[in-house]
Amino acid sequence: MLNSLKQKLKSNQKILAVSKLQPIDKIRKLNAEGQFDFGENYVQEALEKIEQLKHLKIHWHLIGPIQSNKIKYLKDHFEYIHSVDSLKTAQMISNQAAKINYIQKIFIQVNISSETSKSGFSMDELQKNWDELSQIKNIKIVGLMTMPPLQNQPEQNRPIFNTLKKIADQLQLSELSMGTSHDYETALQEGATWVRLGTVLFGERTK
Repeated sequence: MLNSLKQKLKSNQKILAVSKLQPIDKIRKLNAEGQFDFGENYVQEALEKIEQLKHLKIHWHLIGPIQSNKIKYLKDHFEYIHSVDSLKTAQMISNQAAKINYIQKIFIQVNISSETSKSGFSMDELQKNWDELSQIKNIKIVGLMTMPPLQNQPEQNRPIFNTLKKIADQLQLSELSMGTSHDYETALQEGATWVRLGTVLFGERTK
């Protein structure tokens, strides 16, 4: 499955295997098949897996909402953080990264669909805060991330993905983290450079 998925990708597009709540054995198996990027939602769970799998070649990504009281645990464990949803969070990550002389690569989360249940900058907030965000030390903003409504059909998400691409182009950002197991093909067509795949790689999660 992994190889057939990779054949659909352009040279700048990558698969992020969403391993939250997945057992270590499944991560190990996928890694042996050539998957090196894994995304976790919960800091504590991620840190336990990072420790258990530290002998493997894995790049860890944090993709879930970040609680302020967890930021001190991030250190240099994550290659990328996909879910920076406020100026305050960006500054706190920078402060912690500075303590260990680390440059943390981040995506700014944009709530394009304006869902009240989702965090992220609105498009207006991103424009207003961009100058300040881009000057924060010890973080490197590599791109933008968005999460469309889960109940949407893939084609309904095309305008959302397209809008994120346009904003990224305006801000001269090359990375786009968008698309999940049910709409990743649409996301790839609209310029995603990272698609976050759980079910299609791991199968349905055990209840």
